[in-house]
Amino acid sequence: MSQKPSSPIGVFDSGYGGLTILKELVKTLPEYDYLYLGDNARAPYGTRSYDTVYKFTLECVRYLFDAGCQLVILACNTASAKALRTIQQHDLALIDPNRRVLGVIRPSAEAVGALTQTQSVGVLGTTGTVKSESYVIEIQKLFPHIHVLQQDCPMWVPLVENGEYDSLGADYFIQESLAKLFVQDAAIDTVILGCTHYPLLINKIRQFLPAGVCLVSQGEIVAHSLVDYLRRHPDIDEKCSKSRTRSFLTTDNNDIFDQHAAVFFGERVSSTQVSVTPRIVG
Repeated sequence: MSQKPSSPIGVFDSGYGGLTILKELVKTLPEYDYLYLGDNARAPYGTRSYDTVYKFTLECVRYLFDAGCQLVILACNTASAKALRTIQQHDLALIDPNRRVLGVIRPSAEAVGALTQTQSVGVLGTTGTVKSESYVIEIQKLFPHIHVLQQDCPMWVPLVENGEYDSLGADYFIQESLAKLFVQDAAIDTVILGCTHYPLLINKIRQFLPAGVCLVSQGEIVAHSLVDYLRRHPDIDEKCSKSRTRSFLTTDNNDIFDQHAAVFFGERVSSTQVSVTPRIVG
């Protein structure tokens, strides 16, 4: 009897942040196989144009499909904001209409409806995610009565990637961004961390967050959303292999990736360096 080919759940991010999503996926759904791809060689995506983010994201999705993934999660807010809709509505039909690509913004938007009491929600994110207004659009599509305020935090990702996420130096930038958010509306009672790097700053953020404000971190929400998705789509669930394997790929130096990835994932990581750009034959 031939063995069923491996079909891990693909998890993609422009760099390391998506590992905070993968960490929660593994915790919630440990029986599945996972294949993580970080496009570190071309990170960050946050300041790039829509066309560039779409092109890069599609190349990485195609790579994960070629590696056997039937389901890919864009564990990247920028990719979810700038590329997901086009890939879902246009590219999947051309590549394979039976495969699926999911993002992290909609699950977070769905969660806030049951959390806010004041109907005022704040979003902290990168400049690219904030400018896309993806959270505003998704939340108001689901809950038109909710007022959504945004604040970009351009220094937060560099703080995390330079290992300064728990330093005294981080305090100024976290306080500054939170002050800019709450000066827009003091009634904000729910705040979404709209970047997968931000969970590493969560203790600092909570330290300076006004009392009683609910802080929404994406990892657990995306994990529980995936549980629900697989329950509602048994055909996709059946295709996902379940051997408890975790594999890691990066488009940059794998030794550097392993060193930083361990901080985000919470355990030692051993990755392989790959190229996702199509080879030109001629």
